[in-house]
Amino acid sequence: MARYADDLALAHLLADTADAIAVPRFRAQDLHVTEKPDLTPVTDADTAVERALRATLGRARPRDGVLGEEFGATEAAAGPGSRQWVIDPIDGTKNFVRGVPIWATLIALMEGNQPVVGLVSAPALGRRWWGAIGHGAYAGRHTAAATPIRVSGVNRLADASFCYSSLGGWEEAGRLGAILDISRRTWRQRAYGDFYGYMLLAEGAVDIMVEPELSLWDLAALVPIVTEAGGTFTDLQGQPGPGGGSAVATNGHLHEDVLTRLGNTRLSGLSG
Repeated sequence: MARYADDLALAHLLADTADAIAVPRFRAQDLHVTEKPDLTPVTDADTAVERALRATLGRARPRDGVLGEEFGATEAAAGPGSRQWVIDPIDGTKNFVRGVPIWATLIALMEGNQPVVGLVSAPALGRRWWGAIGHGAYAGRHTAAATPIRVSGVNRLADASFCYSSLGGWEEAGRLGAILDISRRTWRQRAYGDFYGYMLLAEGAVDIMVEPELSLWDLAALVPIVTEAGGTFTDLQGQPGPGGGSAVATNGHLHEDVLTRLGNTRLSGLSG
């Protein structure tokens, strides 16, 4: 824990800054929204948050690189190194634009290819989640009101609460049949989407969360929180960590079963 205590404290400071910028822009009548080349929206809040966090990191961690969704990768001022902060200024921008309160700032620190610190701040929900390697995972409004969190002990698919992203994304990935198969076999199914399903998993409120296509800034902050809460986090091929561009997160007990079903070629082309 001592190894990452200062980094975790800095992540909270960054989240405080992000919250102070984003909250006044949420549901603002003059919110400015444009479309990126990939046809996803970006708001003035996205860019303002990322600029502010980059400025703070430039002063506080000049030896660390930065990767952000809006402005890409920046090498450390002191030269190349193994540490990189990964930022998604607003995860759930479509929710933010429509006035849905499920959005968050995602902040991660990576050493090489491993996320070692992760923080998710969802100020419209009044909640924050964080974790660091060897430190555990916690949730609360802030560090002074923190509660340790832990994944569930559910060990049968029939008893599991299953969370997934949009069915359209799974259809595009050629795995809609597998998603429908898991849905039929589980106790409850909900598509909370974005960061929120992973945080519910880390708290033990759901048991499985899957997404077919993601970027590093969507994933890096989630991994330490889920794994420090006792969960398992891989890509669709079963490789651990955030580097595979997809996500299968479970309470651990159900992981192999879910991976097997998602990889079932007999089901992958089915529509139901």
